[in-house]
Amino acid sequence: MTTVTLDEKPAQRGAAQLAAWLLAVAASIPALLVLALIAAFAFAGQAGAQETECGGRNILGELRDSDPAAYKRVLDEAAAIPNGQGIVWKVEKAGLAPSWLMGTMHLTDARVLSMPDTARAAWPLAQTVIVESDEILDEKKAMAGLLSRPELTMLTDGATITGLLSASDARKLDAGLKARGLSLPLVARMQPWMISSFVSLPACEYARKAKGAAFLDQKIAGDAKAEGKTLVGLETMEEQLSAMTDLPVKFHLDALIETLALGSRMDDAVETMIELYRAGDVGLTMPMLKTLTPLGTDPDQGYAAFEQRIIVDRNKVMATRAAPYFNRGHVFMAVGALHLPGDEGLVSLLRQQGYTVTRAQ
Repeated sequence: MTTVTLDEKPAQRGAAQLAAWLLAVAASIPALLVLALIAAFAFAGQAGAQETECGGRNILGELRDSDPAAYKRVLDEAAAIPNGQGIVWKVEKAGLAPSWLMGTMHLTDARVLSMPDTARAAWPLAQTVIVESDEILDEKKAMAGLLSRPELTMLTDGATITGLLSASDARKLDAGLKARGLSLPLVARMQPWMISSFVSLPACEYARKAKGAAFLDQKIAGDAKAEGKTLVGLETMEEQLSAMTDLPVKFHLDALIETLALGSRMDDAVETMIELYRAGDVGLTMPMLKTLTPLGTDPDQGYAAFEQRIIVDRNKVMATRAAPYFNRGHVFMAVGALHLPGDEGLVSLLRQQGYTVTRAQ
């Protein structure tokens, strides 16, 4: 494959969609479970990631002060997204006990782990808890599936990430990995999207996960199991990673390069996402992330493929597989928040199944 460098024109690299892609992963696929894979290869935890303070500034606050017109455009775009506000929804149908749908972020931040009051009130009523994958509680099962399909996580054609990047970008990647307790040679044969997940995380989040901290979905699944509730996973880890690898390697390589170019702005993006999530403004996530893309590029270029394969296709699978459980009532379903809004989001899909779905947060 041709080496890709940061010196190429943004339009040539299709960089416009990449900032959105990187942070969308945090809300649509628990890709951070890749840390478990690294542990299995003895790449992480040897000395432990260094604990560091979390940082980041609110991107929308800065935009409001610096460019009110652009800020208004972001708000208008978000307002046009159906079901873009709310992370907790009540799901009802005549003759059934109520159920609940909650959006999550796959992060360990304490602000994310603290569920809204409406979700905490609904929790004791739930008999069945649905998450994206119940393998988040069974590392051995997840690992068995991943190791049986090495192409899902590794470059199996003899290529290395250093061979795909320019020398300058490889040095930047090496520095980004070292800040998280990893060395470039140890991950050189991993898929670019996996490496992106390491360098897109704030160092504080990586440090917590490397030390075994649970992200929100893991905590929900663990609590369900501890309390004797029926735990249901809608996808296998293999299916989730297959969705990622269905996208071209070039797409993921561009995402990695864009991550390096954004530098500390990634921390700002994660901080803003957390604040939006806590406010229930899920629909603002993508419009906000598009503000990070280079001037003169099309923010939607390339993102459509990601949205279709990683979000929309999986929404349909989730809605279909969750249907038998919702038909019994007493369900608490918790999946990535970006799966909820939009014409083809889970809120809309459940309504199409005949449920009344109302915002509860």
